[in-house]
Amino acid sequence: MKVSIRLCGLGGQGVILSSVLLGQAAVVEKGLYVSQTQSYGSEARGGQCQSELMISNVPILTPNARQNDILIAMFQTAYNSYISSLKEGGSLYVDSELVKDLHNVPAGVTVYKAPFTQEAIALGSQMAANMVMLGYFVQKTGLIDLDHLKAALRGAVKKRWLPLNMKAVDKGAEMARD
Repeated sequence: MKVSIRLCGLGGQGVILSSVLLGQAAVVEKGLYVSQTQSYGSEARGGQCQSELMISNVPILTPNARQNDILIAMFQTAYNSYISSLKEGGSLYVDSELVKDLHNVPAGVTVYKAPFTQEAIALGSQMAANMVMLGYFVQKTGLIDLDHLKAALRGAVKKRWLPLNMKAVDKGAEMARD
């Protein structure tokens, strides 16, 4: 098994944290190999950012893939920039309220759309959209267990934000089951 995932959005949406949490859950909780790279605009909040994550059951020899198996897009401009990195037959996950123009989707791609940000706002904070997305993604793919994601989350998020983030992960998983 080897899967390449690109997460993209705007600075402040938690794209990098999401990638780190997925990687940590895969390594610490499941014993897989992970490689993670990231980049973001100099503006930080509001600038475009992306992270590429490779997860494998064998050692990873190169940290980047020519094309990704999975693209997770949290904002339209990021989608526009990275849709060409998604391989034919891959999977696309988008925030349905922030990525509405799905142009240039490669052939055979399975598209998943859900209102991650809208659901996070309903839970009390727009900042939890990345956690809604992670819960949704983990539930849909089965790549890692939801409990493994929550264990990684417990070690990475400040105690005062943990209840909201756990609710957001659960909400995302619930959305994926429906």
